[in-house]
Parts: sequence; C-alpha cells; structure tokens
Amino acid sequence: QVQLQESGPGLVKASQTLSLTCTVSGGSITTSFSAWTWIRQPPGKGLEWMGVIAYDGSAFYSPSLKSRTSISRDTSKNQFSLQLSSVTPEDTAVYYCARSARLGSLYDYWGQGTQVTVSS
Repeated sequence: QVQLQESGPGLVKASQTLSLTCTVSGGSITTSFSAWTWIRQPPGKGLEWMGVIAYDGSAFYSPSLKSRTSISRDTSKNQFSLQLSSVTPEDTAVYYCARSARLGSLYDYWGQGTQVTVSS
C-alpha cells in the first residue's frame, strides 16, 4: 500500500516561496512509469493540477503556474517537493500530492492534503 504525506509550513507570507514535501512510503518514486503529482484546491474552488515529476525525473508544469513552479525529488529519501515562488493570497489552498501508475492515468493514491495560507 503506497502512502503519501505532505509536509511544510502552513503559513507563508506574500512574495515568499512556498515549499512543500511529499514523503512516500510503501513504494518507490523511481518505480517504472510512475508519476508523482502536486494538486491544489483553493477554498470554494475545484482541484487545480500544478505539475508532475515522473519516475525518471522529468517534470511537467501547468502553463498557468510554470513560471513560478518547480518540482524536484530526493530519491534517497523517497520524497518529491514543490516550490511555488512569489506567492499571493490567491495561492491559499489545500495542497495534495498524488501518485498515478503512469503519466496521464488516474490517481490511485493521494496524500491527506495540507492547508497553506498566504498572508498579505
């Protein structure tokens, strides 16, 4: 059973960089074809796909967030991370990490989500 757990500050000041880490257990982030995604949900809104890092380290980003987003990984710790720069209060959301068996397939495992609030 794959488990994902998000961690990071719950409060970030505007203009700073939001940094979150997803720790994976029960499976490896280098498992062939697997893909590891960051998704967020602002209050009262739907889910927003932010970006993904694949098993081989290749990363892809939402066009609307690409200029501010970076996803990286630490294979020794079986973790992948999100950095979102120049945050504003509009970046306030619950942030989730999720896994899919391959790029483009349905998410089969999710983290519980972590609330991040951006203060102005």
